[in-house]
Parts: sequence; structure tokens; C-alpha cells
Amino acid sequence: MIYMDNAATTRTAPEVVQAMMPYFSEHYGNPSAIYSLGSSNRKAINEARRTVASFLGAKQEEIYFTAGGSEADNWALKAVAEAYAGRGKHIITTKIEHHAVLHSCEYLEKQGFEVTYLGVDRDGLVDLGELEAAIRPDTILISVMFANNEIGTIEPIGGIGDIARKHGILFHTDAVQAFGHLPIDVEELHIDLLSASGHKFNGPKGTGVLYIRTGVKAGSLIHGGAQERNRRAGTENVPGIVGLGAAVARAAATMEERAAKETAVRDYLIGRIEAEIPYCRLNGHRTKRLPGNVNFSFQFVEGESVLIMLDMKGICGSSGSACTSGSLDPSHVLLATGLKHEEAHGSLRLSLSEENTVEEADIVVEELKGILTKLRNMSPLYEDFLKGRN
Repeated sequence: MIYMDNAATTRTAPEVVQAMMPYFSEHYGNPSAIYSLGSSNRKAINEARRTVASFLGAKQEEIYFTAGGSEADNWALKAVAEAYAGRGKHIITTKIEHHAVLHSCEYLEKQGFEVTYLGVDRDGLVDLGELEAAIRPDTILISVMFANNEIGTIEPIGGIGDIARKHGILFHTDAVQAFGHLPIDVEELHIDLLSASGHKFNGPKGTGVLYIRTGVKAGSLIHGGAQERNRRAGTENVPGIVGLGAAVARAAATMEERAAKETAVRDYLIGRIEAEIPYCRLNGHRTKRLPGNVNFSFQFVEGESVLIMLDMKGICGSSGSACTSGSLDPSHVLLATGLKHEEAHGSLRLSLSEENTVEEADIVVEELKGILTKLRNMSPLYEDFLKGRN
């Protein structure tokens, strides 16, 4: 099997699994308990918290553990909206956000908030001038993802943070795809809230992080007990949190090396596809993109058919976000970059890890060439195109 769907999820690293194992059986105490079996687990949670904080350039008390990126996004938007509603009810985001942000915004609109959805250019980049022009006296929050989960484009986060800070507006970024793969300093970038998810950087599924800058008013999304300093109720997932901490430590130690390997294979794969497969379009910015992201639209084919035939060859990819894989609608991200519906339907995302090789990229390209030729030869649209061209 050739696995190239790491934007959907990554393999949990062996050292992460090893770190987690004792907390399923030997160290099983409830962290809220006073006795040592519980208090030792509380220390383990705080050690993971310190690791995450160090990675972000944050304070330990600014890190909160969640059940994933979607919860962190929901918490950030809904809690801030509720806390600052007296100051204003206007939020700015983009048309290419993950649905955890977009659906949270839709929910808030039903509660009386107004949301401005910024467009992006052909490469998926937000225009800083348009963003600043959208700010109103009642704007309380800007939420722009660090890097897009489908097309890999890295947004100008530092510039957005500067604008938000200048206008006294809170800035949240969904960093689920970037965290563990790109250097992030929340102080330098003027980020007030940040979401991350463990399983995107070789950590366990069902774990996540929300960074909340000291002084930001944000209540609870989940009510109940006093866990996470009275902000996130529920008995802590100790094995998951320990595993997330181990994954962050691993990511920090290997990030530069991993990025270099992934970028080399990414650029090789992009180069071969563009040189050898006609009627294709690279989606996302050519250089301002995640190290492992490759996203193409192929004319005259359906992405789902390409995926099924790649799977039959033992190759795993996707046609967009894993969270919307059951949807028949074309990618909202690709439509926002200007693609037509039929072009967006023919998309393929291949997302790499440091384990993918040039040899695997060669196999994928050769299989892809045969699959596209077969599908296009069956396509009435392609037949009409050839007739028109001749």
C-alpha cells in the first residue's frame, strides 16, 4: 500500500504509542483524585501541557486539551462570541475554512451574529487589504486558518495578526494542518486563539489543543466538572494527552528534516504530473504551501472514480477534506479559488509524510496516467472536447 492521505490522518508514531501504553493499565488513576495514583497522572498531563506551550511559544496555563480540532474550533468561536457580544456581533472569516469553523459561524448567525466571509485569489490566499477593509466598529473576532486542509496554501498569518492587534480585535487561527509541520510562535504572530489536532502529526485520534491567550475572555463549551482549570469539563483522556505531548516533542525534534523530505517528493510529484498529464491544474499556491500537499484538478473525469481506481492499485488519496468525503457537492475550497463545478469534481489530493519516497511518487504517476487515460476515453465530455479541438 502507498499511503498519501496524511492530511486526513497520520500513522500514530511508535514512540507515541509506547508513551501512551502505561496509562491504559498501570497508571489508570483519575487525575482529579488526591491520592498518588491520580496525582501522578495530573503531573503527566501538565508535562504534556508544558511541551505544547513550549512548541507554540506560549505559557503553560494558556494550553487546554480537547477531543480534537473540531471541538477546539467550536469552542474558540462560540465562547468568544458569547463573551464579547456586548462589544459587538461581527465576525470575519474566509470562504475556505474547515467546516468546523464555517458551521460554527452558521450557528452564530442564527444567534444574531453577522459574519463576513472573505474570498481568496486563485491560489487560495486571503488579501490583507480586503480583510482590513472588512473590519467594522462591532468586529470582535477574525478567524483565518493557518494553512488550508485541501489545497495546502499557507495564509499570511503574521500580517493578519498585525491587523487584528492594531484594531484591538481577537484573532483565532485553525492550525490543524500546520501544527507540527510548520514553526508557529503565537507571540510573534499575534495569535490570540489557536486550534490543533493530535492525529495530524502522528499523535492519537480524539485529542486536540486550544490555545487561549491570557486575558482573553472565553467560557466553557462543555459544562460539568472543574477540569482544565474550570474551562473544559470531563475526566481527562490521560493516555491521549500523554500521546499528544509525545507527538509534539517528536514533531519539534524532526520538523525541519521532515519538511525537507516532504517538499522534495512533493515538488518531484508535481513536476511529473504537470509534465506528463495533460489538462491538469495545480490547486493552491506553488511555493506557499504545506510541505506534503499536492492537489490537482483533472479535466473530463470525476475525482471519486480516480480514487476508487487508485485504491484498486493500493494507493490511498482523497478528493478533498475527509470530513466531507460523503458529500456529492464539489469542494467549497476549490469553488472559492474560481474553479467551475465540473473542474472541482475532478480533484485529487495527495498528502505526503516523511515516509513517502520518490519511488512511490513514480508508481503513483504511472498508475494515475493509465487511470486518467481510461476514464477520459469513457467520457463524452472528453470526446466532445477532442472533436471541437479537431
